Amino acid sequence: MSVYDYTIEKINGTKVSLEEYKGKVLLIVNTATKCGFTPQYEGLEDIYEEYGDQGFEIIDLPCNQFLSQAPGSSEEVANFCQVNFGTKFETFSKIQVNGENAHPLYKYLKEEKPKDTDNGGMKSLLAKLKNKFSVEKTEIQWNFTKFLIDRQGNVIERYAPTVKPEEFKDKIEELL
Repeated sequence: MSVYDYTIEKINGTKVSLEEYKGKVLLIVNTATKCGFTPQYEGLEDIYEEYGDQGFEIIDLPCNQFLSQAPGSSEEVANFCQVNFGTKFETFSKIQVNGENAHPLYKYLKEEKPKDTDNGGMKSLLAKLKNKFSVEKTEIQWNFTKFLIDRQGNVIERYAPTVKPEEFKDKIEELL
């Protein structure tokens, strides 16, 4: 199994096989527009512009599971990202990342990398929110969890939401 065995949906409803991205380095991210981590769209766009012509792609999958921080339609989310952050990478349809309705891609990603690489910030954030929200350690902890995939479709790393995209540019460069 690899990420190439999964499909995601474009905003227009068209199914896309991740096999279309075979041979590229991927960053798969569950995003939200009303989250404290939303400014990371700027960092995502920066690394996309820097490495996109070298075989790097960002798979932006909005998720409204965390305190409803991705309200609106998938089209509205994509428009928000383009207008506010100038994103040129594609935003796909909303998905769920946890629970029984979790997208099969995310079930696979969590099996491959059950724990976040964390700089400590996510643990303190979850401690503050624990009365409102809790998830199992293998579950996606919050918006902007990032999975780095190599050119062969292997899950290389899982980064906590508190880890900014620019903090692992060296790993992207290594995979490119």
